Amino acid sequence: MAIQAHLVELERKHKVLETELHDALAHPSTDDTRIAELKRRKLMVRDQIAKLKQTKTSVH
Repeated sequence: MAIQAHLVELERKHKVLETELHDALAHPSTDDTRIAELKRRKLMVRDQIAKLKQTKTSVH
């Protein structure tokens, strides 16, 4: 169960980052560094999700 809860939390974080990135890209005044940071964080969360899903499937 703990894996599933962690997975849900990571997916929530990914969605929040997706929204933040979308908003940042919609505003031309957003610093490129900020956009790069959001993309990097989103990618890290996505990688964590993939790793956790792989762990979850290998456990079952």
